[in-house]
Amino acid sequence: MSQGLLEVRNLSTYLRSGQRQVKAVEQISFSIPAGETFCLVGESGSGKSVSALSVMRLLPPDLASHPSGEILFNGQDLLKLDDPGIRQIRGGQIAMIFQEPMTSLNPVLNIGEQISETLLLHHPEMSLAEAEQRTIMALEQVQIPQAASRMRDYPHQLSGGQRQRVMIAMALACQPQLLIADEPTTALDVTVQAEILRLMRELQDQIGMSMLFITHDFGVVAEMAHTVGVMQHGRLLETGNTAQVLRNPQHPYTQKLLAALPENLTKPCSAGPLALSVQESGVAQPVPLLQIRDLKVWFPVKKGLFRSTVDYVRAVDDVSLDIGQGQIVALVGESGCGKTTLGRAVLQLEQPTSGSIQIQGQELVGLSGRELRPLRRKMQIAFQDPQSSLNPRLLVETALTEPMKVHGIGENQEQRLELAAQILESVQLQREFLWRYPHEFSGGQRQRIGLARALSVNPEFIVCDEITSALDVSVQAEILQLLLSIREQRNLTLLFISHNIGVVEYLSDQTVVMYKGKIVEQGETERICRQPEHPYTQKLLAAVPKIRF
Repeated sequence: MSQGLLEVRNLSTYLRSGQRQVKAVEQISFSIPAGETFCLVGESGSGKSVSALSVMRLLPPDLASHPSGEILFNGQDLLKLDDPGIRQIRGGQIAMIFQEPMTSLNPVLNIGEQISETLLLHHPEMSLAEAEQRTIMALEQVQIPQAASRMRDYPHQLSGGQRQRVMIAMALACQPQLLIADEPTTALDVTVQAEILRLMRELQDQIGMSMLFITHDFGVVAEMAHTVGVMQHGRLLETGNTAQVLRNPQHPYTQKLLAALPENLTKPCSAGPLALSVQESGVAQPVPLLQIRDLKVWFPVKKGLFRSTVDYVRAVDDVSLDIGQGQIVALVGESGCGKTTLGRAVLQLEQPTSGSIQIQGQELVGLSGRELRPLRRKMQIAFQDPQSSLNPRLLVETALTEPMKVHGIGENQEQRLELAAQILESVQLQREFLWRYPHEFSGGQRQRIGLARALSVNPEFIVCDEITSALDVSVQAEILQLLLSIREQRNLTLLFISHNIGVVEYLSDQTVVMYKGKIVEQGETERICRQPEHPYTQKLLAAVPKIRF
């Protein structure tokens, strides 16, 4: 067997945290031949990113050590290189795309300056004019429109997909032999993700580079990887040909991960007790808990010295929708289509421009804050990022009992504490967790606390805004099953905002597809996913990466 471009042999990476030593990576070995892609999969904390940072030598030497192992790149051990030696390779021969481009790109430099800086650093003989020309070519290569003018833009002026393309352009500008991609598509829409993956495959074919691709999405693995390795607790449990591992996994942990994919979960037969009404057609339909009619949410675009309104951003444009009591309705579409704005407008967190929103026949649009307060108990929201939506200074106990106190739930604090403990147990957390702070929990646990807070006032309707987008597949499966269980127990109505079609297909009864502020298709989820009618829905479903082995 010929030697790979990258050979990692018995690598261990230990991290120091105070007086404690964490064995982040333990005795892992893998090889990446020239022109091939090796995918590392596993849950958060498994050691995937630490492995990649070890290859790049980006871990701080005072906090990280490598008690064993070799990292051979073209036969040269990267661990034995001094700082000038590794700088010659890093960026030029080995490049990395980080998970979150907004925090990886410099906010005070335009994107052209950042790419040119990389080129000039590794090619000091290059003139400024040549660097600028190569920068434009790199941006055109990743399909940034009007690259010559857009290179003057700053990161905040670009969409998420465009920022990710800029990161790829920067990584590929020096035509590296090895590209390390750390979750490069995690927060992207499926259509943008499909474009990024196709782009990376095309560029790989053009320049013959190898890729170390880190992800927790097995659909992406199926589309990108020649070989795959599964990590848990810092160890590489299983490696092999992608089709072989996905079709016939040998290790119990790999089997568990694949079984947790939404398409492999068994959906409960019961959908909860639905309140039904007989329509004129004689067919029983769910009683609408929420009725939205001709809803518009327009944001003014102001320009000029006097900040006069010259146009409007039509975030939600003439939307009408009924959500039945006890139903789970999925709202899908790309970023910027108006999903979150619609959810916030329903809860009156965003002021509608016009239209009607009724919950149980009660009109919400036009009510004052005082008039809305008693209705807030009926409507709650679970946010995408519980880390930023939970107050870091408040105990879980306070986060749960404070809303109860505002809405007059419980006769005294002792009774509210007992209710809070019961709610924690209903989301499968221990009642002792009441006395902890948000930072003491994992991402999945924080998401459960966010749900518990929404449930604390016993609402009838909850907006779930991308609450599983950043979770591992096993934690995601637990949250989805938890939502179905809560719906069953409480006859709860959910508006589930997501771009994960697999999750939508497993969880929801009805699916609503939004595009540029308008609803383009809606109906039963099974019909939408199996026989989409609108071209945009067809495009959306076609872009979903799937395991086809």
